Amino acid sequence: MKSHAAIICIVIACLIGGCATTGGSNPAEKRQSVLSMKNQVLTDLYKIKPDVRAQISKAPGYAVFSNANVNLIFASFGGGYGVAKDNQSGEYTYMKMGEIGVGLGLGVKDFRVVFVFHTAMSMNNFVEKGWAFGAQADAAAKASDKGAAAGGEVTIDNITIYQLTESGLALQATIKGTKYWKDGTLN
Repeated sequence: MKSHAAIICIVIACLIGGCATTGGSNPAEKRQSVLSMKNQVLTDLYKIKPDVRAQISKAPGYAVFSNANVNLIFASFGGGYGVAKDNQSGEYTYMKMGEIGVGLGLGVKDFRVVFVFHTAMSMNNFVEKGWAFGAQADAAAKASDKGAAAGGEVTIDNITIYQLTESGLALQATIKGTKYWKDGTLN
C-alpha cells in the first residue's frame, strides 16, 4: 500500500512540474525565457550576496530554477523549470522539476533556487539523476518588493543551494522529495 502511495505522489509531482511553463510559443523563445529568468535570478542573488558571483565563476557549473509551491495543510506540491550550465563547456541543459512533500503547511510560494556545483561529479549527478530529498522549514510573506522571506543557503554533497522568495504567503515545515529532469522539448 505504501509503495502505491509513493508512486502516486511521484506522478503528481511530475505532472505539476510538467505543467510549469516558460514564456514563448516555440522552443527557441522558451529557451530564451529560461535564460532571462536565470539572468534575473543571478542579478538578484548578487545584490544580496556579491561573493556568490566569484563562487559561481570558479565552480564547474551551476543551475537556476523557478518554482511555485502550494501547501495544503498536510501536503505540499510544487513544479518549475530551470537551466543548468556547465562552466567548462559553456553548454546549457534545460530542465523541469516537480516536488511533493508531507508535513504541516499552508500557503502558496513563488521562489527561485540557485545550485552551485563544487565538483564536476556533483553537477553530472544532478543533471543525469536529478533527485533531491530534504526537509524544509520556512516562513514567507512577500509581495513584489514588500514583505520578508526567510530562505537561505545550505551546502550538501558538494552543492551550495541558495533560495530566494519572489512572492507568496506560506508557513511550512515539510519533508520533500524533488525530482529534476531534462526537458525533452528544449534540449
